[in-house]
Amino acid sequence: MNHLNRRDFLKGSSALAALASFGLLGMDFKDREGPIQVALIGTGWYGKSDLFRLIQVADVEVVGLCDPDRTILEAAGKLVSERQKSGNVPPLFEDYKKLLAETKPEYVLIGSPDHWHALMAIDALKSGAHVYLQKPISVDVIEGEAILAAARKYNKKVQVGTQRKSTPHLITAKKEVIDKGLLGKISHAEICCYFHMRANGNPPVEPVPSFFNYDLWTGPAPLRPYDGLPHIRWWRTFIEYGNGITGDMCVHMLDTVRWMLALGWPTQITSSGGIYVQKEGKSNISDTQTAIFEYPELNVVWQHRTWGNPVDKDYPWAFKIFGEHGYLVGSTMQADFIPYGDDKKPIHFDLVLEEEQFPEDVTEERIELNAAPATRLHMKDWLNSIEKDTLPIADIQEGHISTASCILANISMDLGGRALKYDPKTMTVIGDQEATSKLRRPYRAPYVHPEPNKV
Repeated sequence: MNHLNRRDFLKGSSALAALASFGLLGMDFKDREGPIQVALIGTGWYGKSDLFRLIQVADVEVVGLCDPDRTILEAAGKLVSERQKSGNVPPLFEDYKKLLAETKPEYVLIGSPDHWHALMAIDALKSGAHVYLQKPISVDVIEGEAILAAARKYNKKVQVGTQRKSTPHLITAKKEVIDKGLLGKISHAEICCYFHMRANGNPPVEPVPSFFNYDLWTGPAPLRPYDGLPHIRWWRTFIEYGNGITGDMCVHMLDTVRWMLALGWPTQITSSGGIYVQKEGKSNISDTQTAIFEYPELNVVWQHRTWGNPVDKDYPWAFKIFGEHGYLVGSTMQADFIPYGDDKKPIHFDLVLEEEQFPEDVTEERIELNAAPATRLHMKDWLNSIEKDTLPIADIQEGHISTASCILANISMDLGGRALKYDPKTMTVIGDQEATSKLRRPYRAPYVHPEPNKV
């Protein structure tokens, strides 16, 4: 086996130098005169993780942190003071609008739950900031159209946290397999997630703790009876705040296949599924779902199950791209080219880690070590796009297509599996008024749903 492992990848140069050859790296932002002014909205697990990766690759001064949970917010302030060069505890805010008005950050990272993404991103763009926005970018399709319109109107760069495009071993796999045509004609792709990640249960309703502004956390979403802190996994199990496993996990792998194969909007989307097994708890997202994203002479088929065993134990969350001469399978952990025929050699692509260069990764609580190098490159690409006035690799338009496609899959499932054809020019589902009406979710008063022509 031709094994492109970590040692070979690093041989003769650093991983970053090697990745520069793919056009991902530009100027060294650690050499910029003066720190960049950064704010983080949403100081939970992944928001902090994104911020710490940015601190590792650029000279950063965190000018503000925002979260409606005071306990999490204060803990984040202490951690940031230990990580950033100045040693300062940033100003702490409960309301993100106050943060934007008082600190006027150049760069804003948004790590809030999905139901807040659109309003926060649009307000940050209006304030003059470039935005790093976690995926999925929105909970409905028109929210995504509005963020895209705002980014273009205010001429700001929005990098979406679909960082598989910046994952070292997947960049190499794309270059060595897809770009060199080893697969031949590609006519099918499969994407999947079989993680048991659907939180479930029946916790009792209880009083809201004094340190948590639950009404503000809920924002434009429906106000569910409070049944415990929603922060870790619990909010993702409710369709009120997101789009289930498809919105959370399919968006990554669909986006990866689209990037590798240069695909745009699907011509048609169908999906079926529901709660087939895990019926005992409050969770209202599907535990089983299949979706088909159709392209000319190519289908991308998604499946998730939050129960049972994965189809391939080595690739429980992954993509497989099938061509006439073989297939490429990849995940956050590794990738493999499997050729058809005994006369051709498979190629394995190993995960690249950077513990030696960034030893703080090893001790960071809840860090996804496999994703850290990708997020660092993603941050560098974002900063580079701002410096050079080019679109970042995970530009908001690409993030919108991947997000909206997953949302449309859920709409198809809700409508009994009928085929949907979305027209981004008219922002309607062609010939389907009922599906079109589901492109906007109702907002809880006094919040107002953003519109693309009013940003």
